[in-house]
Amino acid sequence: MTSRPLDVLPKAHLHLHFTGAMRHATLVDLAAEHGIGLPEALTSSWPPHLSAADERGWFRFQRLYDIARSVLRTPANVHRLLLETAQDERADGSGWLEIQIDPSGYAQRFGGLTPTVELVLAAAHAAATATGVGIGLVIAANRTKHPLEARTLARLAAQYAGRGVIGFGLSNDERRGGAGEFGAAFRIAARAGLLLTPHGGELCGPASVRACLDALHADRIGHGVAAAGDTELIKRLAAGKITLEVCPASNVALGVAAGPADVPVLELLGGGIPIALGADDPLLFGSRLTAQYEIARRVHGLADAQLAELARMSVHGSTAPPPVTRRLLRGIDAWLARDR
Repeated sequence: MTSRPLDVLPKAHLHLHFTGAMRHATLVDLAAEHGIGLPEALTSSWPPHLSAADERGWFRFQRLYDIARSVLRTPANVHRLLLETAQDERADGSGWLEIQIDPSGYAQRFGGLTPTVELVLAAAHAAATATGVGIGLVIAANRTKHPLEARTLARLAAQYAGRGVIGFGLSNDERRGGAGEFGAAFRIAARAGLLLTPHGGELCGPASVRACLDALHADRIGHGVAAAGDTELIKRLAAGKITLEVCPASNVALGVAAGPADVPVLELLGGGIPIALGADDPLLFGSRLTAQYEIARRVHGLADAQLAELARMSVHGSTAPPPVTRRLLRGIDAWLARDR
């Protein structure tokens, strides 16, 4: 029996990084435009072979990300990235995107932190208007930098709460920079009513997930797959309805899981934890959102009703405005009701 097409299943995308959302063809094009040489891993050998099993592997991943970020030189480049990203989201059935950015990585080029955020918000608004895909911005601090920088970013995020910025995050190598060091920044974001969505439980174990809950009071957690196997933690996440942003292709590419079957989608779902599938960094991992649902179907054996429930979880775990939420949920019901 033919399965329903997953690219038209309405859904929300909650785990996507800014530069990592770029099309590979756009990376190559912008590099040529600005006279930037790209390594083989980003050209003839793309997508690169990556592993974050040790700090050297993570450094290589981060270095490639930084090289990719360097091609974003003008406001027009930023507008292009977000328009193409929104177009790709629409092609994947995504009606709501929450995209994450650390503006300090772009500030020198675009006149400072505030001008960078305003540029990205303007580009996001234009892309949303052109495509019909709603876009919310998550401003993220970097674990490898001083916590005072995180406070600066949290205050900046708070200034734009309700004006396009919907959340505050914490990313980069979780083996460096304990969550507790960033508690003050997350308290600033919380007072502004922002969604709190730090990364945790990707490269480190269950304790990293607990730290996100205890020290940062996370509303949602980026990755969180290390919770699998910890019965008490699974119960806690389920009871708190803490959505985990699970990124199967990323987990495999970075060595978090040996293969797609080892990403603990079924265990997390079986424990009652809401999960939202995400593509993380398609530019480096080579696959976008629909491909993550294909993995859930093909590798984990989820039937269409279960895939529809995954899509509902993504919507319920998002900050999408009520009209968008209602439209997406109606669309999911219609997808499930349609003939294959």
